[in-house]
Amino acid sequence: MKCLICESYSWHYICKHCQKEFLTPHLYSRKLSNGVQVFSFYNYEEIKHLLFTKHTDLGFYIYKLLAQNSFQLFAKEFNSPLEYISLGIDDVPKNGYSHTAILNHALRYASNITPLFHILRANSNISYSGKSKIFRETNPRNFTIETFKGDNIILVDDIITTGTTLNEAIKLLEEKGKKVSFCLTLSDVSFQHNFI
Repeated sequence: MKCLICESYSWHYICKHCQKEFLTPHLYSRKLSNGVQVFSFYNYEEIKHLLFTKHTDLGFYIYKLLAQNSFQLFAKEFNSPLEYISLGIDDVPKNGYSHTAILNHALRYASNITPLFHILRANSNISYSGKSKIFRETNPRNFTIETFKGDNIILVDDIITTGTTLNEAIKLLEEKGKKVSFCLTLSDVSFQHNFI
């Protein structure tokens, strides 16, 4: 097959050279309006062509590769005395897999993070892709939460744009007595973030 980036022949969808050259993560940080910190591994513009494979057969392999190059590395280096539960935002399988579940699953490499699945689900199927902040705020995801043990939460999503989705999920978790310690996203659309 050919590498999706450089088009050279490779055993992988993205060759090892391009993984090193273009998929080396850089930690970005920004705070949501409620003060919760969000850490992202890529600037959206750098990987958007790869994110467009979401909900396709190819997307399963691309998201696994992105998760290995970011979330998995983060998990292996993560050091904290606290025990955490990680939850993917709306990890409903579409086309055979859930992209947020793939990202969340990569956090199992941390000794003190336990990924849970099928906990935080959206009741609204409205797509936020390309929509304004006003549209997002007036069309909430209407999350429901299954009962689970653990109070220190890490929220996981693939993209942060306005932060509306994460804010809504955090508010509901706090109403259930949970504390969202921080959020992890694969990419950040904002150009206002700080590079760590």
